[in-house]
Amino acid sequence: MGGYSSEVDISIKSGNVVYTHLDKEKYTPFRVHILHDKWVALDAHDKEYHIDKNDFSFLFGAQKIVFHCVFNAIHGNPGENGAILAYFKLIGLKHTSANSYQMALTFNKRDTLSVVKEYGIKTATSYYLNKGAQIDLDAIIAKVGLPCFVKPNNAGSSFGISKAHTISALMPAIKKAFKEDDEILIESFLEGREVSVGIIDYQKKIKVLPITEIISENDFFDYEAKYEGKSTEITPAELPSEIQEKVEAIAIKVYHSLNLSGFSRAEFILVKGEPYFLEINTVPGLTEESILPQQAACAGISLTQLFDNAIQSALN
Repeated sequence: MGGYSSEVDISIKSGNVVYTHLDKEKYTPFRVHILHDKWVALDAHDKEYHIDKNDFSFLFGAQKIVFHCVFNAIHGNPGENGAILAYFKLIGLKHTSANSYQMALTFNKRDTLSVVKEYGIKTATSYYLNKGAQIDLDAIIAKVGLPCFVKPNNAGSSFGISKAHTISALMPAIKKAFKEDDEILIESFLEGREVSVGIIDYQKKIKVLPITEIISENDFFDYEAKYEGKSTEITPAELPSEIQEKVEAIAIKVYHSLNLSGFSRAEFILVKGEPYFLEINTVPGLTEESILPQQAACAGISLTQLFDNAIQSALN
């Protein structure tokens, strides 16, 4: 848990929930903080032990602790973008996420959209911009229209995202997004209901969890709406059966087209009954209030079962 991005505090919350709900009779878990200035394991009393990066081990008194499996609860860099997972592969350590390439691919919003479009999945119209490039506001609006969304290409938890209603709001939104990443994308606004679809590898089968509809009190599903109660999340979403089936089928198609495994949560906007894919999270929030645990609970899966399954899948 932890990481090198703006999501560090959320990741530590998620990691602590996993630690709390793991079956202590079955596992001997340690929390590991991956931070800019240190990699440390914590004991039950929060005492820190230096992690040896040669083999991801640590000395616990006279005992050398070597892990069988890592539960990846790092949102953002380096957990969700695959960087630390490539390191785990090099040292032969199993983990609960998809492989490092798939994680890197899905963390990059532009690359993800490029892949899913090839499979006929509908998306918003996008305009890409890199830091240092010439910015032509008229060309951006000609392509995506107003209002539009401005997003960092590699960031999560709605950090750096803005909804620009006017041309004068566009440049401040671009500057805000560039604070999070050197690459951004600007997307056309889609009018419709927002739904979130959790898909997990559960008991050796791909399982679609009950769909959640997100109704934000704010202008969109921003950080406040996600983490500070400024939204209503309805699970299961009240959708006509034919639309529900369509969303589930497209969510599975996204999961397979990106060659994923483990946890994922895909976001869609329903425009006149047609699902438009926004993005996918491969290390979704795992606190009790987070969407994927809500969906699992609705499916009759406890957090202990959910986390145990992830570890058993990784070990097997």
